[in-house]
Amino acid sequence: MKKLLVLMVILAALVAATFVFLKFNPPLVISTLVSNDERPSVIVSIGNKGWTDIQLLDVAVNDHETPTEAKVQMSNAPQGFTLLDDFQGQLAEQYGVVDIDEAVIKTGTEPSLIFAKQDNGTATEADEIYGISINHDEDIHTVHIKYSYFGISLFEEVDMP
Repeated sequence: MKKLLVLMVILAALVAATFVFLKFNPPLVISTLVSNDERPSVIVSIGNKGWTDIQLLDVAVNDHETPTEAKVQMSNAPQGFTLLDDFQGQLAEQYGVVDIDEAVIKTGTEPSLIFAKQDNGTATEADEIYGISINHDEDIHTVHIKYSYFGISLFEEVDMP
């Protein structure tokens, strides 16, 4: 009975330590922010510095409102991202546009690593980049990203400049 109690305490401590570690060292990395003055549209460049893939769950804007449209561009370093008025059609297909819940952010995709490769001329189409692309009816001041890592739901909030 004592061994079971000790084991449960150790397990609880490990779970708590994991939550604290992830809170102070989130695996989702936010980088470049691109916006459009004509229509409230933004792209938030993201990457993964963690040990396993990240599953995006939801994206909201401002006061946790559902955006008019939100998708993920799964592109590559030489191609980059593009602001899209419409997430359908050939251009959206070219930039790998998928639904939020279909996007899996692979490990080793930190934007700083990709930028370094671009700077020294070694970036290739194999260097995957990810951008959350959002269109909304009102100005976008904040982007809220909910994602899953190791089965734990985590949140990031991005303030737009």
